[in-house]
Amino acid sequence: MIKKLLVTLLMSMSATAALAVPFGSQSVLVIEDDTGKILLEKNANQVVSIASLTKLMTAMVVLDAKQDMNEQIAIDQRDVDVLKHSTSRVPVGAVISRHDVLALALMSSDNRAAASLGRTYPGGVVAFKSAVRAKVAALGMTQTVIEEPTGLSPNNKSTASDLVKMARAASAYPEIARITTESSDTINISGREVEYRNTNRLVGAKGWEIGLSKTGYTEEAGRCLIMKIKSAGKNATLVLLNAKASSTRILDALSIRRFIAGDEAPVIARAPVRQRAQPVIVASAARAPVIKASLRGRGRHHPVIVTAAHGPVVKAGLHSRVKLKQNKPVIYRHRRA
Repeated sequence: MIKKLLVTLLMSMSATAALAVPFGSQSVLVIEDDTGKILLEKNANQVVSIASLTKLMTAMVVLDAKQDMNEQIAIDQRDVDVLKHSTSRVPVGAVISRHDVLALALMSSDNRAAASLGRTYPGGVVAFKSAVRAKVAALGMTQTVIEEPTGLSPNNKSTASDLVKMARAASAYPEIARITTESSDTINISGREVEYRNTNRLVGAKGWEIGLSKTGYTEEAGRCLIMKIKSAGKNATLVLLNAKASSTRILDALSIRRFIAGDEAPVIARAPVRQRAQPVIVASAARAPVIKASLRGRGRHHPVIVTAAHGPVVKAGLHSRVKLKQNKPVIYRHRRA
């Protein structure tokens, strides 16, 4: 009886009715670019750490300063991460053009590169921080604080709502849009050609039209993602914050793309995990993707994602088996070997 009442209520709602959609990221916001309409929203105003999403702000401030992008920057000991002790393929003492340093910071999310951009800003780190505060204010990012250029500090915080504003502004910089949507690049470091790959494995994947991309990760921030995408002729900006795994972040992005296109969401068949049920997203549309998942179980699992026959195949994890049921994708989770 209750089910019938709920169905009747939902059917009576308009095309912008709210439907519950489960997603794995803690905060989610999806905006239709052409209209500004909120398509999906979950904890969009919750203030959280943003990790390397910070680097989009760093890039904008550096480009606004109109520094010589061909100027050679020497990576300094001061650029080494002493907070998280993250690794870098850029050695101290390497001399690289500011343009290539920017590419390293954005595409491969290198922390030494981002730190050097702040250090070599006109007026130094103090002037860089002042410029960031001014940019944050100019963009109307009222719930955002950025203290340093890399995102390593957990004090770099924002909300999904503010980060949509940052994404919109960053995409207007042709250089940022170009760098963040390249799947790989080769950069000369101390006379040696080194290939770097985009930290977002969806960039360059078949079926994805991406106009801007940036990933982020720290223990405090979880797995984060900003993208501008095009699906079924519709342009949208999405922000995913604090997903617990890279695979969760990809699953959420895939479901969002299918939702925008009006397709059914993938069906997820997974070994149960020990966790509480995830909160739901509110989707302002008549149709919403549905993701089926168990909520109890054991083990560490990694999915393989398979879209319908006409879509791309995105793989994550090892030793996984996949099959299609009634032309619908089924996602199996398996333990890493």
